[in-house]
Amino acid sequence: MNRRDSGLGDTPPPLPPRAEGEPVFAEPWQAQAFALAVQLHDAGYFGWGEWAEALGREIKAAQDRGDPDDGSTYYRHWLAALRSILSAKDLVSETDLEARKAAWADAYASTPHGEPVELDP
Repeated sequence: MNRRDSGLGDTPPPLPPRAEGEPVFAEPWQAQAFALAVQLHDAGYFGWGEWAEALGREIKAAQDRGDPDDGSTYYRHWLAALRSILSAKDLVSETDLEARKAAWADAYASTPHGEPVELDP
């Protein structure tokens, strides 16, 4: 079994439903999160079946906590599934994730309104 074969096939995830003419992603970060999952899949770190299991677990956990299940939090679950997979596969540590989150918050807070937020690599 290779890194991507989870036993559930390798069908990519569907995009969430949307009204005609509505953008696929409501916010740029959602498109970036989607693209990151696609890139990690394409690099062989997980299969779509494995992804579906992780995302399903995150959505179920959120629903158990009272998530409204109206689609507004879908990409928050997407991020949680990414974090779960990255952690489970030891691709990034919680310490590194928290450090990057703090760096992002600092960069955001110090960036003038209307300017792009930039982080050092």
